[in-house]
Amino acid sequence: MSLFEKKKKVTVSETKNTKAQIRLPILLALSISAGIWIGATFAEPKGNQNDLRAALYKLQEIMTYINRDYVDSVNTNELVEYGINKMLEKLDPHSSYIPAKDASLAQSQLEGEFDGIGVEFGIIRDTIYVVAPLTGGPSEALGIQSGDQIIRVDGKNVAGIGITNRDVFDYLRGPRGSKVLVDIKRKNSSDLITYEITRDKIPQYSINASYMVNKEVGYIKVTRFAATTYEEFKKAVSDLQTKGMKKLIIDLQGNPGGYMGAAINMADELLGDRDLIVSQEGKVSQYSQKAFAFKPGMFEEGSVIILINEGSASASEILAGAVQDNDRGLIVGRRSFGKGLVQMPIDLSDGAELRLTIARYFTPSGRSIQKPYDSNYEAYERDWMNRYEHGEFFSADSIKFNDSLKYETKKGRVVYGGGGIMPDYFVPLDTTMNSVYVTKLFNTDSSREFILDYVNKNKANFSSMSLDSYYTSFKVSDAMLMELVEYGKKNKVEFDSKDFNKSKEYLRILVKAHLGRQIYDDNAFYKVINDINEVYQQALNLFDEADKILASTSLKPSGGE
Repeated sequence: MSLFEKKKKVTVSETKNTKAQIRLPILLALSISAGIWIGATFAEPKGNQNDLRAALYKLQEIMTYINRDYVDSVNTNELVEYGINKMLEKLDPHSSYIPAKDASLAQSQLEGEFDGIGVEFGIIRDTIYVVAPLTGGPSEALGIQSGDQIIRVDGKNVAGIGITNRDVFDYLRGPRGSKVLVDIKRKNSSDLITYEITRDKIPQYSINASYMVNKEVGYIKVTRFAATTYEEFKKAVSDLQTKGMKKLIIDLQGNPGGYMGAAINMADELLGDRDLIVSQEGKVSQYSQKAFAFKPGMFEEGSVIILINEGSASASEILAGAVQDNDRGLIVGRRSFGKGLVQMPIDLSDGAELRLTIARYFTPSGRSIQKPYDSNYEAYERDWMNRYEHGEFFSADSIKFNDSLKYETKKGRVVYGGGGIMPDYFVPLDTTMNSVYVTKLFNTDSSREFILDYVNKNKANFSSMSLDSYYTSFKVSDAMLMELVEYGKKNKVEFDSKDFNKSKEYLRILVKAHLGRQIYDDNAFYKVINDINEVYQQALNLFDEADKILASTSLKPSGGE
């Protein structure tokens, strides 16, 4: 697949733009189709070309000497890949190299679908467990069940061998139409069950939940920006509107980003005609463009609140920044990650992929969201920990902005650049309910084993229970919690009575949320877990503030806790 084809997949629009309203993703695709070297090398001054040739010759010379004369045998390809990674580290924190063996997997996570057998899996005690067969996939059609253990694949033992997630992908993924023999161990069955599974296209969803909070407020959880995200978003909005949605919460907490075009298209559904969404500037002129809203959006009138936190990055910040700077809605949560660099995927001849930073992006007010970086990548990666230790997760007052990076929204509210999107309403992180013991239960096999076993033992009890009934009526009993404690002991998680008592109610919510996901879907998980999501709970009380932004012709700076 060419780069142009990749970009087309994520920027297909049903409406043509005018010349004055050229959309950024389409221009990027056109510039890419012309070839990297046209923009990046032929446009360079002659002196720069000579420097490049000299540098490449030096590298070739050194590699030749190593390969021919070094005292020990060396893997030349490994050396080259190591050198590529160290070279990219001198550029910025987000330019990256993906080896050929990992490139297809990395790409599938953004493309929105992959070829495989269609199961969500987990590795428990060195064995592949089926967490759930994916709806509409070949495994579900054949009758593979939650809790099944995959023991052999094409006759090869895969249990008790130190298997990794990467190994599972290698064994079970493959081209559509190909077949794989899987031997399954099922509870209450002494013999292995053999399935011949024909692999097929398996959809991956980037909108994990979409439901009505009450008669007016709709909620959409976006976990990443993939090739299918925009279409998923439109469907979610349409479904919620048929249920009476007048106000919308878009949850981008923990969303690391993805395709820029998906965020731009989503913003276009919220913003009015000719509102600037994002601009980007690169060394090469083809990569310096602006994206505007240009078509009638599905939800241009109702109140919007966007939830962000320290894990919201890249495309998440594009969408949040566009809504904030255009005074279209309210941003609630904590300061976002701070990634304002644009990467272009470049297919290399051996199947590897280079993701090269080709531009910086800016919000409509002109803010660069990229947080500072230098060659000390360890410090860059520790930024979250530094924020935590500095108290930023708990108090907005701990965040100091540079007045030279002050900007104004369309209606005059003050916003700041220099590292992430600062929300209009800050919500401190609540750590009072959590504990080390609960974290261990959910970071080991303990919780997964308990939930799989509980669902399998109680399927009949849930078969006629609706999701709404589950949410309002089902209670996690003390007996269930003590059973989970026993699973913890089996997995060498020592019982801590102090932590257990401190986190007991929190633990009930976690267990109920994960059970709900197993019995129903992600809607059940988020509907339950949002009861203890402090950002979500605060947002429900702020629609009056969001309405004020829409109603006002000018606004003073907003803020608060």
